[in-house]
Amino acid sequence: MLEIKDLHVCVEEDGTEILKGVNLTINEGEVHAIMGPNGSGKSTLSKVVAGHEAYEVTQGDILFEGESILELEADERAHLGLFLAFQYPVEVPGVTNKNLLRQAYNTIAQEQGREELDPLQFEDYAKEKLDLIKMKPEFIERSVNAGFSGGEKKRNEIFQMAVLDPKISFLDETDSGLDIDALKTVANGINQIADDDNAVVMVTHYQRILDYITPDHVHVMIDGEIAKSGDKDLAIKLEEQGYDWLIEPATASVNGEQQ
Repeated sequence: MLEIKDLHVCVEEDGTEILKGVNLTINEGEVHAIMGPNGSGKSTLSKVVAGHEAYEVTQGDILFEGESILELEADERAHLGLFLAFQYPVEVPGVTNKNLLRQAYNTIAQEQGREELDPLQFEDYAKEKLDLIKMKPEFIERSVNAGFSGGEKKRNEIFQMAVLDPKISFLDETDSGLDIDALKTVANGINQIADDDNAVVMVTHYQRILDYITPDHVHVMIDGEIAKSGDKDLAIKLEEQGYDWLIEPATASVNGEQQ
């Protein structure tokens, strides 16, 4: 579904290189977790895939269903079925969840040749999705994230994901700032959305969300590259030992020998 090939990325404003040759393949029906210390490039990777204009791809390619998406704007990528849940969801006062999501749903449906929903049809459809995140029906009448608690904002991201039904979702630290009950609710929603026809990529610092979502693949990013990949056991080892055992072998060699 998604193939990232030798991806090098710098910050558009000052040219600072963030990603230094990322390679990653994501297939339908898979759940991937991307872990790593602060500043390793995890969030940058998710933003670049989604089409954030603050970054410049200097080398490599991103293929979605076999076609390069580098020249596509963020909204065009969303129309194809790409979704990004934000680490820090923004507030949009005056725009209700219902209006925003119905417009987004119908725009994507039109692009993909699916049936559009009228206001009453959409309201019924959206209320079904609310059950995934244990929110009351009046939630869809509220302005997007305005006055929401941190947990409500993160649940709203998963609600949007459920409504829009993307082919591949990047969840940028959706677990950060959640108490244990909210974490379980968010994880349960993700588990119910994930199926054989889509893919989920979770960007996270911590192993704790993986207690509730079992990833097929775990990748560790160090200094803009994927330093190691494995299964859930790798995440457990990281929780126990941290990242030092991966960072140290990646340091510069001295006299031709690794430190």
